[in-house]
Amino acid sequence: MSFLTKLQENKSKLKPTKTIITQQDGQKFLETNQQLVKLQETSTGYVVDTKPDNVPAKIIEHLYLGSQDCCEIEVLDKFDIKFVLSLGVDAYIKIPNVNYKFVNMLDLDVTDLTNYLPECFEFINNALTCMSNILVHCNAGVSRSASIVISYLILCNKMSFTEAYERVKVARPCIRPNDGFMDRLRNL
Repeated sequence: MSFLTKLQENKSKLKPTKTIITQQDGQKFLETNQQLVKLQETSTGYVVDTKPDNVPAKIIEHLYLGSQDCCEIEVLDKFDIKFVLSLGVDAYIKIPNVNYKFVNMLDLDVTDLTNYLPECFEFINNALTCMSNILVHCNAGVSRSASIVISYLILCNKMSFTEAYERVKVARPCIRPNDGFMDRLRNL
């Protein structure tokens, strides 16, 4: 029996499935047996965040890591945050007496993390020199912001990659820098 015949035989034994595909614009399609049928129903095209992630993780004295939800006025006040470093997504609320910096950084494997370090480190150092709390955030506080904080610990606090990664992972267990960032972090 040829490989193709075996493959076709096994394919015929597969249980049929139906998959609903939601595109970014909210259009929905039903896929069955290699057919795509557009559905009347639409949705937001993204997963709605029903549980805000608005508690920043303290990494070292004065340095906090979190998601964009941590930019709320109440959170900044509660944690006495006076500096906000936004990576890829700007703070949607800006309040007086807080210093903001936005860095247009994409969360892609091909993004060279090291290109952003001088600008980010300068802002972080300004906050720490003033003994002020700083929040480093991106959209979810998982990849970009975690990578900047880990690289800061490695290059400015002289930690090993393992030490820095574990310090951040313990404080904020959901971190997951993308594979490209992880490669660069290991080689700092």
